[in-house]
Amino acid sequence: MKIVQTKYAVQKEPLLSPFGFKGAYLSELWQSVTRLEGDNGEAGIGAGVQSVLWSDARVFVQYGEAAGNQMMADMTRHALSKLAGVSYDTPFELLDQLLPDVYEYGRSSIGLSDLRSTFALNALVTVDQAAWGLYSRGKCSRFGELVPEEYRSALAEPQDNLASIPLIPYGMSDSGIKQVLDEGYFLLKIKVGADPDQDGCQDKMLEWDCNRLTAIHELASAYGTEYTRNGKIAYYLDANGRYDGKERLKRLLDHASRIGALEQIVLFEEPFAEENKEDVSDLPVRLAADESVHDEHDALERIGLGYGALALKPVAKTMSMSLKVAKLARERNVPCFCADLTANPFLADWNKNLAARLAPLPELKVGVIETNGHQNYRDWERMLSWHPRAGAGWIEAQRGMYRLGPDFYETAGGALDIGAHYEALFQGGAEQ
Repeated sequence: MKIVQTKYAVQKEPLLSPFGFKGAYLSELWQSVTRLEGDNGEAGIGAGVQSVLWSDARVFVQYGEAAGNQMMADMTRHALSKLAGVSYDTPFELLDQLLPDVYEYGRSSIGLSDLRSTFALNALVTVDQAAWGLYSRGKCSRFGELVPEEYRSALAEPQDNLASIPLIPYGMSDSGIKQVLDEGYFLLKIKVGADPDQDGCQDKMLEWDCNRLTAIHELASAYGTEYTRNGKIAYYLDANGRYDGKERLKRLLDHASRIGALEQIVLFEEPFAEENKEDVSDLPVRLAADESVHDEHDALERIGLGYGALALKPVAKTMSMSLKVAKLARERNVPCFCADLTANPFLADWNKNLAARLAPLPELKVGVIETNGHQNYRDWERMLSWHPRAGAGWIEAQRGMYRLGPDFYETAGGALDIGAHYEALFQGGAEQ
């Protein structure tokens, strides 16, 4: 298909309260919306979410939240400026063409020679989703059939039920955690690596994390679940690269063992900065790689270092790149799951298309997907109304579980549709 026109818009969505991770806090998330039109008049729309703090925290710290968001938006605009008149056979081909150029543009414009590749991938999520939407026109609406044959081995286990993973950020109160447990959620994503005094002290961070894990474990010990192999609430810890090495991490895990929480940690994500290449195969938990995996090469490297799971993020690193990594992991029997980037409802269902087709983690009986937009956006209910299939039964979790029926699979969850709200953003002309 040939792209004849591109359009771009941004919506700024405020959060309910400051959202803390990597030792800093977000106040809003920019929704980056792209429309690609083909030479036959068909179109595709993508609605990505920008997270400068997650993509490269240095940009967030150096330039601030608003300026960092503007820099990422400029990278998306740059990508679109390259697309008018371009033809592509599959979205994979289009991403391969765009990514090197957009990354180089970002390095130059931001002034970081070692800008993290995830920053460019995050900027391209909206373009990639729109490319898949355009690609689907005249073919079918079933995502599994749109994916080229060589990648379908990663999508071999469609799920009827998909458990939602809620986020437990630094500032969530005991009552808030208890409410999450009361609502039926059984796998808690716990943010660790806090900087309580904003001074970068690793000893204080470790002390805070130990106390936090103890408090959460005491609350969760009163609950059970039918969805884990051991019947207990499961923990998924995420440090976002905040730990300085394996010895300090072992101290946290020793603490977890002492309080009886170790067996409930099914995932520990990105404990170290991606430059840390320590072998982790001797640690007593399953370590998952997220930000450190930009492509298949990085995935192979992390698997070789002993990482036992990979977080896939179509909402943060594009669906096309996520499928490449999922295929590689499947061939090596490394479990995968889909993590969130505080996606809007439309983008969350794009994520769900991959999560719904992955095998469950070994410790669990059902597939899982992290979804925390409902916990963090101030206007979540309004955003739900923008979903092209607003009101469909699969969009919101019931007792912590997404119920996926044939209608979800037949329609790709509406994630390739053109919704009236997003289409209206481009009426009367738009950028690019």
